[in-house]
Amino acid sequence: MEVVQTINAMQAYARALQQRGTQVAFVPTMGGLHEGHCSLIRLAKENADHVIASVFVNPTQFGPGEDLERYPRNLERDCELCGEAGADAVFAPSVADMYADGHTVYVVEETVGNILEGAFRPGHFRGVLTVVAKLFLAVQPQVAVFGRKDAQQLWLIQKMVRDLNFPIQIVAGPTVREADGLALSSRNAYLSSEHRRQATCLYRALQRAEDLFVAGERTAAILRTAMQELVSEEPDADMDYIEIVDMDRFSPIATIKDAALAVMAVRVGDTRLIDNWELSTGANKT
Repeated sequence: MEVVQTINAMQAYARALQQRGTQVAFVPTMGGLHEGHCSLIRLAKENADHVIASVFVNPTQFGPGEDLERYPRNLERDCELCGEAGADAVFAPSVADMYADGHTVYVVEETVGNILEGAFRPGHFRGVLTVVAKLFLAVQPQVAVFGRKDAQQLWLIQKMVRDLNFPIQIVAGPTVREADGLALSSRNAYLSSEHRRQATCLYRALQRAEDLFVAGERTAAILRTAMQELVSEEPDADMDYIEIVDMDRFSPIATIKDAALAVMAVRVGDTRLIDNWELSTGANKT
């Protein structure tokens, strides 16, 4: 498996694949790889001839006081896992190469990018969309694979691809969970054993919403309150938000008609976790 470390080299690699008519699928990551990332690489392999993963801890999506410095970094291990999952190459650029001196151009979505995650992490999605656009231009894939756990991010990337006419198909992979329901995340490594136990409140809250929905409840406020009550039972869990959103517009709704997404962000101790669950009859529940 090849490791490519500069934008120029990556673009040359991409051109060579294009000249051979090779279909490329791309899986962007920030490293700290786990089974969730590996499942996306395997899904990419099902959708293209050649899979490229990236490992880049993007500084522009971290706000002041967030975990940029302590975010897991182990490129050798990440590359090993990428290869085992089926990646043909890893793109691992430096910050200096990705963001040249004097960089001032960003990609900004001005509606959904400012609510929920965007409200609690100002500038976060500006950083996400900018780096994804730059990675797309470096790797030049025909397919890109993202996880459903970062639901608002996924929606915004799909929106960016549509609005800016990127010739890329976005494929969404299901959330991978531990046996107790906790969604896999690189940040789970920060949790103490007690906080790891309490962190299951996210999944349990989503399951409470699911149970109420299956029983016929369609009022978003009732679902939100039930989820909030469950999370509040854990002494070290603090809610940033719990919301029910329309899946097409990613905006909060009062009443569920056909389908909706329950989304949440909770701090357990010093660790901030996000999760979501689709509420719809016959949905692929992940």
